Amino acid sequence: MRNLRNNDFVDRRSTAADAKAHLLNAYRTAKEIAEPTRLARQAERVTLVEARDARRAERNRLKLEEQTRLELIAAAEKATAAAAATAETEARKGAENARIARLVEDEAARKAERDRRYAARKARQA
Repeated sequence: MRNLRNNDFVDRRSTAADAKAHLLNAYRTAKEIAEPTRLARQAERVTLVEARDARRAERNRLKLEEQTRLELIAAAEKATAAAAATAETEARKGAENARIARLVEDEAARKAERDRRYAARKARQA
């Protein structure tokens, strides 16, 4: 059977407005029904964010401790290397001074021997 009703513009507009109102009411109802679960999800998200921030802070703290430990180790190694370099330099200076002292002693001994021979030669000539 044919639709005998005459759907003019006003009827279509009121039907559309009723449909929109029905959808809006359905949305509001669904929103009200879902409100407790939404609050629970929101609280869960807040808890997750706090836990994530706590883990991030712990990781940062551990990184900082590790970096500090590595810096201390590096500083100790650097100090050890500097002390070793200083000791090596001192040892070289000591060896150089000893060598110079031996050279001076040898030169003094040669001069003394030369002077003795010179004095002996002069004594024989006189």
